[in-house]
Amino acid sequence: MRAVVQRVREASVSVDGETVGKIGQGLLVLLGVGKDDDDTDLRYVADKVLDLRLFNDEQGKINKSLRQIAGEVLVISQFTLYGDCRKGRRPGFDAAETPSRAEELYRRWIDYVREKGFSPQEGVFGAMMDVRLLNEGPVTVLLDSKKKF
Repeated sequence: MRAVVQRVREASVSVDGETVGKIGQGLLVLLGVGKDDDDTDLRYVADKVLDLRLFNDEQGKINKSLRQIAGEVLVISQFTLYGDCRKGRRPGFDAAETPSRAEELYRRWIDYVREKGFSPQEGVFGAMMDVRLLNEGPVTVLLDSKKKF
């Protein structure tokens, strides 16, 4: 499982001009599901998102987690995180999970985050979405559950 995690002052996602998810200060998570992913991968990525220290403390150092600042989460499905651009000019997506299985793991990721005490906002799986964000910092990190060691 891969995620691009961006610290935001605010973010929103809309489909066909209608806002379907919106947050204030927190994290925007672009989440991709790979072919070999399972519950271990989703828990690893979700726990990292919730506990990474990406927010400033009282001294202005990046030292606080989403949980510590009571921040919000907006998650957007994004299979293109598995685009392989090593050959040619068009990315290949062979490593991305099939849509039905990817949606199942995406939903379980959201449920897991809820179990941890958050109320994630989300996009519409598989839809063409417009994502707006005010990136704070900017602070952006990449997570990959297959590269945890």
